[in-house]
Amino acid sequence: MEAVLSAAAGDLVSRFFSFLVNMYWDPARLEEKHMERLQHLLLRAHTVVEEADGRYITNSGMLIQLRMLARAMYQGYHVLDTFKCNQLVKENSKEVMDGSLVSYIGTPLKRFRANAGIWNHKVDSCCDLQGALLNLETVISNINEFVILLSGCERMVRTPYDTYLYVDNFMFSRRTEKQQVINFLLQHNPLGSPPVLPIIGGSLVGKKTLVTHVWNDEKVHSYFSSVLYLNGANFTKIDTERCTSGRTLVVVTFVSDVDDEDWKSFCLAVTSIRIESKVIIISRMESLTRYGTVKPIHLSKLQDDEYTYFFKTLAFGSAHTKDHPNLTLLIGEFIKLLGGSFVGAYSIANILRRDLSIQFWHCILNRYKNVTKTNLSMFGEHLSLRVRIRYPVDFTNFLPAPAAPLLLMPPRTEAEVFERKLPKIRIGDLVVDPTLRPKGEFDLVTWESQIPPYTEFIYHVPYCAQKHPKTTLRRKRDASICL
Repeated sequence: MEAVLSAAAGDLVSRFFSFLVNMYWDPARLEEKHMERLQHLLLRAHTVVEEADGRYITNSGMLIQLRMLARAMYQGYHVLDTFKCNQLVKENSKEVMDGSLVSYIGTPLKRFRANAGIWNHKVDSCCDLQGALLNLETVISNINEFVILLSGCERMVRTPYDTYLYVDNFMFSRRTEKQQVINFLLQHNPLGSPPVLPIIGGSLVGKKTLVTHVWNDEKVHSYFSSVLYLNGANFTKIDTERCTSGRTLVVVTFVSDVDDEDWKSFCLAVTSIRIESKVIIISRMESLTRYGTVKPIHLSKLQDDEYTYFFKTLAFGSAHTKDHPNLTLLIGEFIKLLGGSFVGAYSIANILRRDLSIQFWHCILNRYKNVTKTNLSMFGEHLSLRVRIRYPVDFTNFLPAPAAPLLLMPPRTEAEVFERKLPKIRIGDLVVDPTLRPKGEFDLVTWESQIPPYTEFIYHVPYCAQKHPKTTLRRKRDASICL
């Protein structure tokens, strides 16, 4: 009997150790556990970041910690999505080889396998997933004090919103920079020259949007009685009659360097308005930071992980990404073409949201690739660069073939707009229904900002003869897929 019990116990112990080995050393099981852990940490991090985004944070250390948490969160989302794409590729490999999906996602899948990830990240092993998990765990392990201090920060007054509305109708990211500007504006002024905050960044990175978004904050709006917007051409000529008796915020946009004597005259004029007035400089020029009385704020393009989250949220809108797993494979392809452009992301995402089918997305991707290649061949510059500096671009290949030439020229001057009110059409409407194209010249709206200063990105389309260029059978087939 003892021998039987001993043998049974030995068998149970052997099975238990075998279970532990399979549980913790099986790669598939280990990856699944890492995925679950990463999803749990992302939920926790997202909760803290969203709560912090609705508080006035004056502690500089907390702002640094918030930035670290946000970056780790976006990296985690990026790795998680890329890992799911790898799994989807493995699951659909046979289906693609059978030809049922090859017409639409065969090419992205092949490229995904060849490059070990279409988002320029290799997530082929558990090690990379572990790296993102370890990074997020490290940041969150020190978050308890942050959360305690955050509870003591004053709440901002705002209406509830979901992630999609936040991205489309509010300023995405820039939460740390926004808090820095608010803290500067609400600080007590020292005697003497007005405090000056330089905000430096490249074209279309959101400098003016950041300032306008801060100005609309209730606390800032009640602290200052008026705001005065000037440009480098007339910044020394301050109309004091436009300024009320209270504090004035002066925002100056410079496109070139400034003479030191002119700057001194400007500071004297600002001081004469009221001693508590403040100045914000907006420019691309690093040299203007010499006029700042506080540390300048530098704005740059979003990091890859953050930009991917931004574009994916825009493209899917209120839909759930898990309901459209194959579309996630194409997100990385769009990211490569957009070059980190805010305007490009909004423009393309607004079109993609109209039809969440793999056929439509793949067709738009092919068209955008053709437009990128055409402009690179014609002008020797990437499409995203020409859009950012408002140079002419050829968008003919973005319309269903055959199509009349669609050459986008820089926007008309205010005088030209006032003199000739041309038809205005949105690019998304034109892509879906080319028959809406007006006869003759018109203005094409590539994107309309939903937040202040409500900028419209408009190109002027000159009149082109309605010539039908020769097209290949492939382009005709792509057009039929979309329409």
